[in-house]
Amino acid sequence: MSDVIIATRGLRKEYVLGSETVRALRGVDLEIGRNEYVAIMGPSGSGKSTLMNLIGCLDTPSGGEYILNGHAVAGLADDELARIRNREIGFVFQTFNLLPRSTAAENVELPMVYAGVPKHERKERAAEALRSVELADRQGHRPNELSGGQRQRVAIARALVTRPSIILADEPTGNLDSRTSEEIMGLFARLHSQGQTIIMVTHEPDIAAHAERLVTLRDGVIESDHRQTPRVPRMAMAEA
Repeated sequence: MSDVIIATRGLRKEYVLGSETVRALRGVDLEIGRNEYVAIMGPSGSGKSTLMNLIGCLDTPSGGEYILNGHAVAGLADDELARIRNREIGFVFQTFNLLPRSTAAENVELPMVYAGVPKHERKERAAEALRSVELADRQGHRPNELSGGQRQRVAIARALVTRPSIILADEPTGNLDSRTSEEIMGLFARLHSQGQTIIMVTHEPDIAAHAERLVTLRDGVIESDHRQTPRVPRMAMAEA
């Protein structure tokens, strides 16, 4: 694959629980190219959450290789992982993970605070990111003043604001109703059409159907990996 942004070779992760060793990943070989839209699925215990944590530099592998946008990640110290994570990856979580007492703009600014971006630039980029998710008029609102879909849009704006190499979405519609889920999938489709690489972990087949590639895990290995015709979100069809 040309322009590979993620490559894993023989990726393994083991956990020791008392006298038992749990082999969550048993050797995963995976390549993802720039501007791909990939869904990762699998039953409970398949290893998909573990793979998500490794791809997101939230955990380190027990063995194998992981290359993220040219960086050899396996074996890096925690502070080095944190720097790569902040620069290369934008996270979108099921539970939004917004600070309740901060405004939408302040929540979006947060990753740039950690990155040492000057205050005036933070405000400009946060406003730009909120405009990109159609929340320009909600910058001063706190999470409890926003709907579930609006809170997830703030979370997506926060993921985008550092201009990451990839967006990593963990069950991004898990707390949303079906109509709002379609709206969020429409937003992901638009971001992908603009060149964003998106990797989404989900247990919902109808959500995974929006991606152009589906990777299925079972028992810590890749069971299947195939391309598919992405489902067009209903909201996008209605607008058309």
